[in-house]
Amino acid sequence: MGNGTSIGRVRGLGPAHEGVHHWLVQRFTAIGNLVLVLWLAASIVLLGDLSYATVSGYLSQPLPATAMALLIVSTFWHARLGLQVLAEDYVHTAGNKFAVIALLNLATVGGAAFGLFCVAKLALGGAA
Repeated sequence: MGNGTSIGRVRGLGPAHEGVHHWLVQRFTAIGNLVLVLWLAASIVLLGDLSYATVSGYLSQPLPATAMALLIVSTFWHARLGLQVLAEDYVHTAGNKFAVIALLNLATVGGAAFGLFCVAKLALGGAA
């Protein structure tokens, strides 16, 4: 393997084996999001009255609270995966790429944590 040609510098490095897992997880979260958003839409339609008392009473039940928590986690995870690909493709400087991905991780984890806190507060009967 010579260092003089382009093929000589990359020969033997092999694939990173990261892309397939990332692609599959993004597809699985997309399917989960579709199922959970359909559940949410059906719940809203069947609920009828959309007052705070009705919705908080509905989300205080174990099954709807769990489904809403799963929707929050799946949505933020899916968003993080998609935005990470954008950052990796379009941010070329290594330091800027690290900063963008770090901010992306903070924003998605923070948003998901806030959503889960709100669902937990409703599910456990916290006052508004």
